[in-house]
Amino acid sequence: MRFIVIDGLDGSGKDTQAKLIAEKYLANDESVIIRSHPSEDNPYGIMAKKALLGTGKINHIMASVYYALDVIRSVRIYKDSADTVIMVRYLMGVAYLPMPIASLLYKFFITVLPSSEYMFFLDVEPEVLMKRLSNRNETEMFENQKDLMKVRKKALKLSEGWHIIKNEQSIEDSQKRIAEILDELDKENNIQ
Repeated sequence: MRFIVIDGLDGSGKDTQAKLIAEKYLANDESVIIRSHPSEDNPYGIMAKKALLGTGKINHIMASVYYALDVIRSVRIYKDSADTVIMVRYLMGVAYLPMPIASLLYKFFITVLPSSEYMFFLDVEPEVLMKRLSNRNETEMFENQKDLMKVRKKALKLSEGWHIIKNEQSIEDSQKRIAEILDELDKENNIQ
């Protein structure tokens, strides 16, 4: 079984790359589940999304708590339910919190939640993210250049040891690089 994590800031292309990874394994007749957070199929994900669309410290705290509960719920229900489980927006949600809280919570979650060699952080410069996010109908509380710069810096520090994919290139170029890494990991782990 593969446990794949696709993480990154808003607008970095996480859902797009997760779908392309799913297609890769579905083409081999494998079962695949994608869980993207905050999810829309449970109260935790719904409350996290609602708080993200709000403003202020209370919504910031509520978004963090409900987001964490949504991720934990997904792990409990889906972790071993397919040949490949892809978690989108998984651990880097802690990067939206102030340091050192972000670092402490990351260390906690990386020890209690499943992790693997199949963890990817899609890195995109904040200026590019802002252009991508300008097409959205809703704006979340951290979707501004100043916050994206701060969060990106923390996320890159926290994701040391992950596969960092510069995702400012074309979707196809990023997909190709991710597929190469996946093939290499599958070979190392004797997964066909």
